[in-house]
Amino acid sequence: MLCELHADMCKIFSHPVRLRILGALRDGEECVKEIARKLGVGFGTVSPHLLMMKRRGVLLSRKDANRIYYRLAAPRMLEAFDLIRDILSERIRKQAQIVGGTRS
Repeated sequence: MLCELHADMCKIFSHPVRLRILGALRDGEECVKEIARKLGVGFGTVSPHLLMMKRRGVLLSRKDANRIYYRLAAPRMLEAFDLIRDILSERIRKQAQIVGGTRS
């Protein structure tokens, strides 16, 4: 059962916009308009992703007047996000060194 939940969580983060939403919420909650601005996308692009992430328990939301604010349900998710990003960055650096080494 834990493996299925883990796989399901990974599926949530299989879209670049959703990964960027994680980054946008790193410092705390933001309204939808601000998240869209940070990502450089329209409301219509970011809104369905936010809703999906909320329904899957990744995000929490609150309404204040006519704005909806989102925040991470479990900020520790950023640890996994950062770890994967570090691993990928290291891989890119190594590949660049290999390519650079073959050109010398």
